[in-house]
Amino acid sequence: LVDFMGEVKTAEQAVQAPVYSHQAYDIVPGEVQLVDRPDIVLVEGLNVLQTGDGGRATPVDATRPREPVRPRVFVSDFFDFSIYLDADEDDIERWYVERFLMFRETVFRDPRSYFHRYANLTDQEALSVAREIWRTINGVNLRENIKPTRERARVVLEKGSDHAVRRVRLRRI
Repeated sequence: LVDFMGEVKTAEQAVQAPVYSHQAYDIVPGEVQLVDRPDIVLVEGLNVLQTGDGGRATPVDATRPREPVRPRVFVSDFFDFSIYLDADEDDIERWYVERFLMFRETVFRDPRSYFHRYANLTDQEALSVAREIWRTINGVNLRENIKPTRERARVVLEKGSDHAVRRVRLRRI
């Protein structure tokens, strides 16, 4: 994504972007979309405001000459303006579980869907699986990787349990 954003910013012609399928939960091989010198680019994603990779620094070998250090570039370095959508974690979990149950009756039914394995769960099994996915994956990702980026956003929109925006916070720079 960093490379793509850099190409879009400096391009004198159209840039190719891979097409992502939510059904397959992956990039579609051989499919691209052309982005031709747009005036505005909207980038949506859970982790686009992150600045670290969570990894440890590579140990320095004192016997080798040092290579020049290139500054790290992050996706958010290309943003002129950023918005973080926030809500109470209990609401986010409830919305996730409701969406999981709805998808079980719709998109999960498609045999090509990455999540097809959940289509034939009973109501109780589906509820249990959705809550377990939230507890072990999505909730952890929210707390450890997504929420810590909130203060980097220029604007934070706080949503209520009904999805309505209840508060707007503008960060002064």
